Amino acid sequence: MPRDEAVIGCTGTVLIGTRGSAGPGEVLVRVRGGSETFLAWSEDPLPKGATVLVIESRGCREVGVIEWKDPLDALDGDPAGAG
Repeated sequence: MPRDEAVIGCTGTVLIGTRGSAGPGEVLVRVRGGSETFLAWSEDPLPKGATVLVIESRGCREVGVIEWKDPLDALDGDPAGAG
């Protein structure tokens, strides 16, 4: 199956929670100027509403994901190096 390289590195939201090795869930990913849904596999279970980063394409409409926390959110509004 052809891999969808465009989706790797994109972020999305879990629509149906993943179950880790017990099975996939579904994610809505912002890609190609819009949003698309994919069957999503993760190493650890991820709940509905979690933000994810696509780390691999597993073929047509299937992706591997990890939970994602935006590093800019950790700054709490303080620009790095300002002072």
